[in-house]
Formats: sequence, structure tokens, C-alpha cells
Amino acid sequence: MPIYTLQSDTLSVAVSTQGAELQSLKTANGQELLWQADPAVWARHAPHLFPIVGRLKNDALVHEGKSYPMTQHGFARDLPFECEIASAASCTMLLKDDAETRRRYPFAFELRITHTLRGNGLEIVYALRNPGSTDLLASVGTHPAFVWPLSTGAERLQHKIIFDKNEPAPIRRLAGGLVKPEAYATPVQGRELSLCDEIFVDDVIFFDQLQSRSLRYTAPGAPTVRVDFADFPHLGIWTKPGAGFICIEPWQGHASPQEFDGEFRGKPGVVSIAAGEERVWRYTIAIE
Repeated sequence: MPIYTLQSDTLSVAVSTQGAELQSLKTANGQELLWQADPAVWARHAPHLFPIVGRLKNDALVHEGKSYPMTQHGFARDLPFECEIASAASCTMLLKDDAETRRRYPFAFELRITHTLRGNGLEIVYALRNPGSTDLLASVGTHPAFVWPLSTGAERLQHKIIFDKNEPAPIRRLAGGLVKPEAYATPVQGRELSLCDEIFVDDVIFFDQLQSRSLRYTAPGAPTVRVDFADFPHLGIWTKPGAGFICIEPWQGHASPQEFDGEFRGKPGVVSIAAGEERVWRYTIAIE
């Protein structure tokens, strides 16, 4: 699949038309900050999650009484996009519904994902348009995997995620890919989450009562990665214990609760876009 390279004075990135997925995020001195998708560990870099985030109960999307097969995180990450616009600093890629997506997802849609270099950051914009005549129901999420450790001189246990606000609310956990009904004490102390593999033995940690819309991933002597996500109400943080990456995942929506048996329209985190309308989400990855 074609790969587009974007370049600025401070960053260079590569974006593939396959899944519109970010492939590389390098500083001006050539330091790679994005996980390079080792297939023996996890063969992705930064997949886009659409039209669902997480997993649906029984891997089935139920709409108006009919069940459609839908696997975890949806299908956008596995499909080719069309590059509509490309320049030295920006590219916009488009995915539209077709006969195959309609078999799994009974909605007309146009999903445009734009990557743009701005100063010391990369802005990613999701524009979801409804070209149909009925409501478009969807969730949208991000899944970038940053290298852990951030530099060769930093130890894994020196790494932290520092939120912009205190985060005392409990977190949620999954079982079988679905959200468990109980809440769990947050591992965040004030604003700081000290990263260690033990946190992720039971899969992703999921924040559904998040106060912050910005955070920094940092370690002594390493670049700091700042993620700003004002348009996304939920957040997942995930790795495979021992793997060389940490995923920082702003989400609109999340996996189905274990007890949820309703239609897709009523699933927590699903948004409705009226016919002819568009909704936009954006987030920024900046290197400080």
C-alpha cells in the first residue's frame, strides 16, 4: 500500500493508505517514537477504531432487531483508504461504505482521517459524515503505540503518564473484552501514573470518568510525548506486559458492558449523526 511521508523542521511522519495508519513518528534527529509493529508481539502501529471501540457482546452489532457480525475495534483499521489530498505537511484519507461494509454495518458513511504536522506536533482529525437518509450510529477511537522506553538511557520503571488534572475516580477493567460491572481503585496517584507491566496483566485500564483532556508521557532524559484530546471523553492505556510499547488511546465510546443486551443505538458511548451532518474529533501528539 502507498505510504505518504510528511516533514517539518521538528518531525517526520509516515502514513499508509492501509487503514490510514500512522507508521512512523520521528524527531528531527531521527529518533523513532512510534512502535514499529513487531509481528511477534503486536503487528500494529496506531490503528484507527471505527465504527466501534473495543468489543461488542457476542461480536454482534444489533440494529433494528437484526444482528450484524462485528469484530473488536471495527473494520477501518483493516481496509484500504483513498488518499484524497496530500502535501508536504498533510494528508487526508477517505473510507466510504460499500457492499462489504454494509454486510457488517448497515449505515452509509464517509470517514476522513487527516494527519497534519503543525509546529512540534502532529494533529489527527476524524471527520465522520452521514451521506445517508437515516441516522448514522458509530464510535471512533485512537490507538497510537509509543515506544517504551522512550530512549535507550531510560529504564522502563522510570516512565510516567502525567495527567493535566487529578484523576481520583475509579477505573474500569475488562473480562473477555467486555466491561466488568464493578469499578476498581485507580492506579493514578494525584496526577501521576507510574508505568509498570503489572498494571496491564488484566488487559487495558479504562477511564470512563476522566477529568483531564491532556497528558504527558515522559521519563528522565527522554523526549516528552504530549497528547491532547479535547473531543474524546474516554481513555484507554494498554500494553502487553513486557512489550516495548505503551498505547495511549483517546476514545469516543468503549467496549460493551457485560450486562448490556440492547441495540447498538443504546450502547454507552455511541453517537448519532443525522442525515447530511458531520461530526469531527481531533487530537494532537506533540513532542516536547
